[in-house]
Formats: sequence, structure tokens, C-alpha cells
Amino acid sequence: MIIREATVDDAQAIAHVHVDSWKTTYAGIVPASFLQKLSHEKRADMWKTIIPSENGYVTVAESLDGKIIGFADSRLREKTANGQAGDLTSLYLLDVHHGKGIGKALLQAQLAHLKGAGCTKVYVEVLKDNRTRQFYSYYGADLHETKQIEIGGATLDEEIYVWTDIEKVLAR
Repeated sequence: MIIREATVDDAQAIAHVHVDSWKTTYAGIVPASFLQKLSHEKRADMWKTIIPSENGYVTVAESLDGKIIGFADSRLREKTANGQAGDLTSLYLLDVHHGKGIGKALLQAQLAHLKGAGCTKVYVEVLKDNRTRQFYSYYGADLHETKQIEIGGATLDEEIYVWTDIEKVLAR
């Protein structure tokens, strides 16, 4: 498995992981009608815009046979009194590849990039009912707050976690 920075040529493969992961991860959480409307083509167009953006950093996990099986995205958040903050805006991995250390590798690549950009804190927002949310606390993120958001007409609880010791996660 290889972790590398994404290129615009990866947009279609990232879109497949994105849509397919949403359909498995959020089944029973997000309304089925919303999940059914997700489009690989629309997500590919979205990623073609995000990948070359100067604001973000997108990495992919590529299997040994060259297939993209996961991805992560981050960006700078805001200046704070204690320095720059970042957002881990997405980290998705096809279900069959969970539990193999790939998510950790994607997370560490993103945190290393954000640390290099001067971030002292990194936030991640995750649906409370997402079974994979414990991944973030396992790797040292602390629950910062809970808020409600709307997706597909449903009101859902979203938890915001924050890492304040990026170096600790990178050394793990």
C-alpha cells in the first residue's frame, strides 16, 4: 500500500471511494433517499476542483495493484491565539480495507502536512452515530463539542474532535 498526494487524475477513483463509503458507513444513519442520490460523476467533478485547490491537501491510499482504496483531505481552519488550526475534512476507506492500518497512515500523512503548515490543533467533525468515530479518539483526539446538522432532511448529531498534540499521533 502506498500513501501519496492526490492528483486531478485521481478524482474519479476518489469519487468512487467517497460515494461507496458513504453508502456503507451511513446506511441507517443518513436517509436512504439521500444516499441513493449520491453520484460518482458529481463527486468526481467536486474532487477535480478540490484537489488542485491551494487551500487543501488530498492524499490517497493506493493498493499494490494501483487501485485507490481510501483518501483523506485537510485544510487550514483559522488562526487562533495559540497558532494555526487545521481541519481533517474527510477520511474514507472502502469497508473491506478497515482494520489494516491504512486509515492510520492516511491520518498521519494529513497530520504531518498540517503540522508542517504550522498547525498546533486539528479538528475533525464526525456523525455521532458513525461507528468509526472511535478511530479519532483512539488516535488521541478529544471530544470538543456536539452540534446538530441537517443531511437529506434529517437532523443528526455531529461530534467535533480536536487533536492538541499532533506530535503524539505522529509518533504512534
